[in-house]
Amino acid sequence: HARSRAHYVNVNAKLRPKLRDTRHTRRNLLSVMAAPIEKSHGPGYKTPLDAMKNGPQETIVYCTAIYTGTGINKPDYLATIDVDSKSDTYCEVIHRTELAVGDECHHFGWDACSSCFHNPKARRRHLIMPCMGSGNVYVLSTEDLRAPKIVKQLDGQEIRERFDLSFPHTSHCLADGTVMISYMGNGASQGRGDYLLLDSKKDFGYADNPIYSADKKGTRYGYDFWYQPRLNVMISTEWGNPSAFSKGFDPSLIESSYGSRLYVWDWEKHTVIQEIELGAAGLIPLEIRFHHKPDSPHGYVAAALSSAMIHFYLDDATKKWKADSVIQVEGVDLNGWALPTCPGLITDFLISMDDKYLYFANWLHGDVRQYDISDPFKPVLKGQVFLGGVYQEGSAFSPSKDSVRRPKNPSPKGVKIQGGPQMIQLSLDGKRLYVTNSLYSPWDTQFYPEMLQKGSQMVRMICDIEKGGMKLDETFVVDFGKEPNGPALAHEMRYPGGDCTSDIWI
Repeated sequence: HARSRAHYVNVNAKLRPKLRDTRHTRRNLLSVMAAPIEKSHGPGYKTPLDAMKNGPQETIVYCTAIYTGTGINKPDYLATIDVDSKSDTYCEVIHRTELAVGDECHHFGWDACSSCFHNPKARRRHLIMPCMGSGNVYVLSTEDLRAPKIVKQLDGQEIRERFDLSFPHTSHCLADGTVMISYMGNGASQGRGDYLLLDSKKDFGYADNPIYSADKKGTRYGYDFWYQPRLNVMISTEWGNPSAFSKGFDPSLIESSYGSRLYVWDWEKHTVIQEIELGAAGLIPLEIRFHHKPDSPHGYVAAALSSAMIHFYLDDATKKWKADSVIQVEGVDLNGWALPTCPGLITDFLISMDDKYLYFANWLHGDVRQYDISDPFKPVLKGQVFLGGVYQEGSAFSPSKDSVRRPKNPSPKGVKIQGGPQMIQLSLDGKRLYVTNSLYSPWDTQFYPEMLQKGSQMVRMICDIEKGGMKLDETFVVDFGKEPNGPALAHEMRYPGGDCTSDIWI
């Protein structure tokens, strides 16, 4: 790989004896590559296009695996998966870093990313994993890339009592070595959107000013966030009241307990300067991404329940942020479905490193889509593949209109895909899209109960980045239904060198 040679060719004198004395196993080599070396910059890549053109092909994927809520009284864990097609353990879980029973691990991030590229002393060597269920925050060392290990735990109950925070979600690293974690609840598990700051330079202890919001109150709800320092802005989203969504989805609580707003923050002052009410077009706005280009005033948010992709941008005339729905996934009428129509439920999306393609997953309808967003105001559908869903062939629900086709369930390597596509992760070069199918154990139980008995899967799409389009890679599947402690639920994925949803440029 070009980047590997560029970064690791000048191994310092202290490391050379270590290389000669080892047996040159794959694990030892990866450990040496992760060790500190002389270099002129920090982790990640100078630009998003540098990452796309010069980043190595992924050989390892980290993925959260959950037993919480499945009836299996075993710890959740971080799965390390071999995705190197030349390896003897290809498509296998090669290591499991166990957490605690009941954690409900969910999303995770890094201690440093491309936002620290300017700092030659910074290193990407720890994963930060906040857990929705327990509130525990784990710090995992990736010194051995194939076997991460826990080196620190922040107690969720202490955070709840000390900072009045619960239900952590997104973790992002900042350019100064701070780790920023979003929270969705207060100490009583009611709605509160705020952010806990950890200092990586102080062994990931609490920062001197540990709460991000200037007023220490935050917003009514919380979920995801993305920052764009060149524009002095952060925009955050909201799921809803944890006391509601943690029990599953109750449509009678949509108005009283679920979110529909975007919050625009002054990045430097830590204050909300604008609230954007999306209304019925933007119910439950979840994942949010700016363009990767650090001075771009464009981004998107996935409104899950409204099944809409919302484009937000800075209006040159008013200097206010605006948001418009640019993609609408129409609901499908289903026989036997509890609601009038079944929404697509867009639960995850991402943007390719060159800001050309947007991918999203409809968890209930069961399809993954690819759009060309060269014109951010007018996305163009380029690819669509079904990977299950609630009305697939053989399911209990059938479309009430003959014009709606029931998708077949793909079975790569003979493994039936459970549920619907949920989390996605794109390779740096944009050519491979990884997909898992667990959302959150209470919602999995409600909508896809069979997945709890048979486990999740990870599959891979092959993406055409020249003409657009994608197809399922029939040679690739990781079956979490075959795990040693029983079927597990697979959620977020990351690569050791960073990815489209972990790295932010400044």
